[in-house]
Amino acid sequence: MKDEQVIEVDICNASVPRNHQTTCWGCGLNLIFTSYSPIFKCGWCGAITNRHTSRKPDSPWFAWWRNTRDRFFIFVLLIFMLFVIGAGIWAVYPVIFSTSYLCGIIHCTLTAILSMWTISTFLFSSFVSAGSPPVIFWGKHPDVVKGGLENYTFCIYCAKPKCPNTHHCRSCRMCVLDMDHHCPFIGNCVGAGNHRYFVSFLISLVISCSYVVFLTLYSIGHIGWSPLEYRPPGRLMHVNSIGALVFVKQFLQNVVCSALFLSARGFVLIYLAMACFSLEIGISVLLFQQLRYIYEGRTYINYLRFNKGDEVGKKGMHNIVRFFNCPFWFSRLLVGSLNTGQSLESLNIKNL
Repeated sequence: MKDEQVIEVDICNASVPRNHQTTCWGCGLNLIFTSYSPIFKCGWCGAITNRHTSRKPDSPWFAWWRNTRDRFFIFVLLIFMLFVIGAGIWAVYPVIFSTSYLCGIIHCTLTAILSMWTISTFLFSSFVSAGSPPVIFWGKHPDVVKGGLENYTFCIYCAKPKCPNTHHCRSCRMCVLDMDHHCPFIGNCVGAGNHRYFVSFLISLVISCSYVVFLTLYSIGHIGWSPLEYRPPGRLMHVNSIGALVFVKQFLQNVVCSALFLSARGFVLIYLAMACFSLEIGISVLLFQQLRYIYEGRTYINYLRFNKGDEVGKKGMHNIVRFFNCPFWFSRLLVGSLNTGQSLESLNIKNL
């Protein structure tokens, strides 16, 4: 795709082959180019046309399935969060208050803060618009200025211009500005409008899961679950493969036998610890991936669209600061200290 191949004219010459002339969708001008090209760019408005793009008709069942799936995941995730909060209060806080009343009040306050943070960011991520592209004039030459649609493409699903950093989501049936991905667990796309809420939701989940795991393990130890007090016999202290297998076998037998005598509170504590620990591992991986893309100045869609080694934006902590809209003093302190460290490092490398 080259600009030199685009020639702007008002009226096409009849002697020019039809496959060498077309009309720009952005400004409506007739274009003539020397050779056939399926993808070309208008020299006036800068709009890009791809004549090989064909729309795949969406089946009604496809839209119904995506919509039903997203609503189901939202319902399941919301019920799970409410269950963790309610079951944690029922199973953990009698143990916490039995140790210290002041400690119980402090942990109740922390639980309320983490619960409101997690649920509010989840609701904002789900129901705030992911971000629609700006409305722009197109289609007629007098209304479109020179370069007014620079690098814009035409969305065949929405039937309107799509700016370069916009992607169409077939699940949401709309073009999303700075789209990262479509998340079925929030039933919404992650884009410019709710990306900050989504990352904040992931951070709150990691912190909340760590907090729940800590409290449940403390409560399990406090109620005296026997596997935690298990000690290997003296003849197994010698480390070898046979001794390790015997130890694991005896430990698992002890877990199964002791679980039969656990109370309902004990079962709930064990489930909360295992479920939150598993969720924490998965969410931590996703959070690390999100923060890495933000640091690199790209989104997940850009990561897939371009080569993995290509740089879309300039890497640096300034992307993190701008994304979270940090205060000016904090951004100057953070970015300034990092720049100072990088400059000292580069000087040391030069001296070597």
